[in-house]
Amino acid sequence: MLEHRPRRRHPHQSFRPSHARAVEDLRFIRETMERSSSFTAVPGWGQVAMGATALGAAWIARWQLHPWTWLQVWLGEAVVAAAAVLAATWAKAQKAGLPLTSGPGRKVGLNFLPPMAAGALLTVILYRAGLVRALPGTWLLLYGTGVVAGGAFSVTSVPVMGLCFMLMGMAALFSPPAWGNAFMAAGFGGLHIAFGLWIARRHGG
Repeated sequence: MLEHRPRRRHPHQSFRPSHARAVEDLRFIRETMERSSSFTAVPGWGQVAMGATALGAAWIARWQLHPWTWLQVWLGEAVVAAAAVLAATWAKAQKAGLPLTSGPGRKVGLNFLPPMAAGALLTVILYRAGLVRALPGTWLLLYGTGVVAGGAFSVTSVPVMGLCFMLMGMAALFSPPAWGNAFMAAGFGGLHIAFGLWIARRHGG
């Protein structure tokens, strides 16, 4: 009669404790959800505020007689608008319990920043070349590109807004230079207000 011997476990084989497997499973689920979810902390009212300040900047800029003072007005507006939207985004994310530096939030930022860096570089180059008239179209086009790229990880209305900015930027580049400030008001002012109100209504805040 054959003697049944218990199967011996190889020395290097080991089993993880159940709680360790559970932690790893939860981590996997969380990372999967972060990768697949959308960044919903886009601030609708923050965009409305950006649009309002842009309309004010457009009104001030239209009275500037020198290209440098015109540029200063819009650079100041960019700083104010960026501060307003960052504060609104942080507040909305905190309220919703969404981290800004992980998952979709990080992807939005990483995709939005390169076109903005390109826009900053082109601003210096175009101004030094005396092509200030090309700045409105360039800014609108590159801002829209950044919004489309970053908006791929956000709610649907965000990339749609970016596409509208791109179309307006292309129109500005092929329009008379005197229309540049009007395009800036319509884009950074009007589009931000219109889409901001839509996002605030559909996605809260």
